[in-house]
Amino acid sequence: MTQNGASSNGAGKPDLLKEFEASIAGLGLHDMQTVLEELLSRGGELNDPFHRDPPPSRRRPRRDDVVTYRVRVDVKGTKPPLWRRLELASDLFLDDVHDVIQFAFGWTDSHLHRFASGPTFHSPETEYYLCEFEVDEGEVGVPEGDVRLDEVLVEPGDKLLYNYDFGDDWEHVVKLEAIAPRDDDAPRALCTGGKRPGPAEDCGGVHGYELFVAANEASSPERERAIAELNRIYGDDIDFSWHAPTPFDIAQINDALAELGVDSAGESDVPGPLAEVVDAVRTTAGRRQLRTLLAQAALDEQVKVDPETAARMSRGYLWLMNRVGDDGIKLTESGYLPPSVVKAALSELELEDEWPGSGSREHQTAPVLYLRESAQAAGLVRKYRGKLLLSSRGRALRDDPVGLWWRLAEQTPSPKLKDPAEMHAGLFFLLVVAAGVAEDREEVVADLLGAVGWRNADGTLLTPFMASDAAFETKAMLRRVGGFARAPGSPFGRVTPEGVLFAQAALRTWP
Repeated sequence: MTQNGASSNGAGKPDLLKEFEASIAGLGLHDMQTVLEELLSRGGELNDPFHRDPPPSRRRPRRDDVVTYRVRVDVKGTKPPLWRRLELASDLFLDDVHDVIQFAFGWTDSHLHRFASGPTFHSPETEYYLCEFEVDEGEVGVPEGDVRLDEVLVEPGDKLLYNYDFGDDWEHVVKLEAIAPRDDDAPRALCTGGKRPGPAEDCGGVHGYELFVAANEASSPERERAIAELNRIYGDDIDFSWHAPTPFDIAQINDALAELGVDSAGESDVPGPLAEVVDAVRTTAGRRQLRTLLAQAALDEQVKVDPETAARMSRGYLWLMNRVGDDGIKLTESGYLPPSVVKAALSELELEDEWPGSGSREHQTAPVLYLRESAQAAGLVRKYRGKLLLSSRGRALRDDPVGLWWRLAEQTPSPKLKDPAEMHAGLFFLLVVAAGVAEDREEVVADLLGAVGWRNADGTLLTPFMASDAAFETKAMLRRVGGFARAPGSPFGRVTPEGVLFAQAALRTWP
């Protein structure tokens, strides 16, 4: 698996132009063409007449505290003005602000969009903040998901530009009106006012919007003129309701914003070890999905396990540690547990339903092999001179089931995994378990892996089967501690309450 990235570089363009001018002096047309082709092969940027280097960044440092921004968003060119007033958490990222604006005006996110900071939207001094598609296309700018609102709006009066649908060209001006202290219980996005209905998609820009507003409003003095104009443009059989404006309903907007996910767990609610993975998510959908899962997982609540539950869940590891005992177990010449111990493990731990066959060789008996290898990875046992021995940690935890349970949790997924994709897959699988996701767990993990940037070598997204394979070590540990209800033919079926508890503990303590 690989992780994708995007970059652009316009260095060397002025030098190539100077070299071209010097090279063609006194040459005929054919020779000039030859020189041009050679230079173009060395400087691909010259092939793009619209290329420009990025302007100096206009972003400023992020705030140390989170406050509430009161902003007014106006659609440029509308008379009387079409606007919405919003209260936004200052630490929202611009991809979330995009979604808030979409809901506030009744858009359906059916077209490209772009944020901008500068004197005007098309000024050479303007810095652009790009949607995911434009980033993938190599446009000049900063991914909007990397930019926080408080980097581009700092003082009252500051403005941020937002353009939606480059055909109809809906330019919005986001103006910071006021800054207020933030109540912890306040919504992270709230609409508090506005005027005029929202435009319909593909209605022809501001001019078309005004015509359709008038045509759909029986009391409008402009209705007859608007109908005549629309008939001239679209024909006499046009149905004006096709592009009827979206009524301004503040309650409906706020209901939609509440379901958007920006009110779910924020970065401050994420346990430290998991924060780096959260920061790595690159897409709006992935970040929102992750926030929702984090809120459902309730990782801010204290995890408690009683000795009886801990002993029951750690049963396999306690069995192995007691079997190793003070004298250890002599291993086979290949370094595996002897057949007698493998058979005893299958019988005494009731693992026969998990594995067909005689179960006499460890390397051919996956449940026992994983039990021993995971115990080694957790530092409970070790190999030494042909024997399996208890480590000092194993000796200390042999009579402490609660301590053993926490040790297994903090080692899931194993920090010794060499593949970072498997590490991410394991953490995401724990998260969907902790969040109580009952179905399509592997599909959710695959989506999150894609949001982090993991791809196949050919650039395609991982399938749920691939995500399941990447998370196998974590799933196997959950199974060993009773995280899945036993069912014939379904080794990773319904998650048990103990499995949810273990996943929450693992996410809170993972290195």
